[in-house]
Amino acid sequence: MSPATPAKPTNKPAEPWRQRLIRSLLYGRNVDRAAKARARVGLAILAFASIYALIGGRLVMFAIGADAHSARRAASQEVVATARPDIVDRNGAILATDVKAASLFGEPRRIIDKDEAIELLTATVPDLDEAEVRERLSGRKGFVWLKREVTAKQQQDIHKLGIPGIGFLRENKRVYPTGNEVAHLIGLVNIDNQGIAGMEKWLDNQGLADLHRAGFATDRLQKPIELSVDLRVEHALRDELLKAKEKFHAKAASGIISNVKTGEIVAMVSLPDFDPNSPKEAHDPDRINRLTTGVYEMGSTFKAFTLAMALDSGKINLNSMWDARGNLHYGKFTIHDSHMLGRFINTKEVFTYSSNIGAARIALGQGVEAHKAFLAKMGQLTRLRTELPESAAPLVPRHWGELNTVTIAFGQGLSVAPLQAVMGINALMNGGYLIPPTFLKRSEAEAAAMAKRVIKPETSERMRYLMRLNAEIGTAKKADVPGYYIGGKTGTSEKVINGRYAKKRVLNSFTAIMPSDDPKYQILVMLDEPQPLPETYGFITSGFNAVPTGGKVIARIAPLLGIEPRFDLPPADRLILAASRTTQ
Repeated sequence: MSPATPAKPTNKPAEPWRQRLIRSLLYGRNVDRAAKARARVGLAILAFASIYALIGGRLVMFAIGADAHSARRAASQEVVATARPDIVDRNGAILATDVKAASLFGEPRRIIDKDEAIELLTATVPDLDEAEVRERLSGRKGFVWLKREVTAKQQQDIHKLGIPGIGFLRENKRVYPTGNEVAHLIGLVNIDNQGIAGMEKWLDNQGLADLHRAGFATDRLQKPIELSVDLRVEHALRDELLKAKEKFHAKAASGIISNVKTGEIVAMVSLPDFDPNSPKEAHDPDRINRLTTGVYEMGSTFKAFTLAMALDSGKINLNSMWDARGNLHYGKFTIHDSHMLGRFINTKEVFTYSSNIGAARIALGQGVEAHKAFLAKMGQLTRLRTELPESAAPLVPRHWGELNTVTIAFGQGLSVAPLQAVMGINALMNGGYLIPPTFLKRSEAEAAAMAKRVIKPETSERMRYLMRLNAEIGTAKKADVPGYYIGGKTGTSEKVINGRYAKKRVLNSFTAIMPSDDPKYQILVMLDEPQPLPETYGFITSGFNAVPTGGKVIARIAPLLGIEPRFDLPPADRLILAASRTTQ
């Protein structure tokens, strides 16, 4: 027997311990590797089959409901895009804000029985128009609006119906917590939350509409808009105007409270007004904002401009004399005073007696061109632009001759927006600076940067003196609230009816300042066609209705505005003109 052949040594290197560890973890010990491979292949097949099944299912779902989903997504984006910033008053009180409201939509392609759906919907929501709903659901669109801003109860009732293809989207709805209080100032929005009037429209014009279209106007990115209006003062003004409108059976009433030194509008009311939460009344032409959209002959309040023009020229002083012995005849026209004095009167008496004859003679002494230039400088001959989009251009004579200067001197023949007149009188009272009015908060430093000097400081001082004198001895006595040292000027302008002035249909105005020695605020009160009462002795002039209304407004708002009462002050000639008596 031959000896065994010795085994040949193998040169195969030993397997590193790391590979042995990995192989052991993957395959285990003493495992059939072929069986393991078959299991892995089966698992891979199952995984790929599941993935393809999922993809196929999603494709089927997209094919069935792609239009609906895209419509909902687009609508949701629109909801975000129509978010608006809060609007607040100068103290932070909310005047306008967004809330979420449900809107009803339909997906015509998914509705199985459209007749039944229409019948159920119109029965649940009676204000749905059946014909309109049928028309919208009859097509093959993926998404249609059925009703915007449904109530919570309507949403709940429709949910209970369980109609396939009927659903809701939550979108922004603009609400106005103060209702009518600041309606003409705030304005309103349409069903798509887009501003269509007032400060709401101004917001869109400032770029908010562009942000909407770009999808960036989200709630998180918008800061509140701070207005100059004080809601407390606004309420007091509106309340007194409502009472006056009812008491004197006036067709309309309106008022403005303006900061003389900054041009800020602290309150603005025009009655009748409307509720922006129910905006149907907003389209009534009788509910326009009479203070910016309307233009009117402002009557004797315009005598303030006439006297300021002449005093500023240096050609007259407060003691200059004017012939008021009889009517002033100019061509075929006769200018007369409501109370004929029958004597020469000085410049102060022209103001306190509100003499048409005296004002006409003063204006004629300045000349037509000087008169036009002065009123233009005071901003009375061109359209006034503010944040409010609604504004009207003044009605200026096409051919301005001496007769126009005569009548415009006492407030006839030139129609301006009341806010325009307020701006000009502010300049007469604040030291001589014309400052554009604003409905946004503005500091005195910001106002000074845009102010334009239009009269001399000493002219402004004399005009403040005349306003205070008129409250002491003239037509504004019934508004002289003790402690607030007010000044004022009345205006009664006959309205033009069928081309002629109607004596019994008047527009009354009263403009006041407080305090007269250092004015901070101007108050304008207007009553349209007030009626005579027994307590007014049958008179309808401003002194019997607009002036006492102004006094009641001042008594309520002065504490709110931080004006501290001061009693036992000396009369105007000693307090206001003491420093320059020798020049008068």
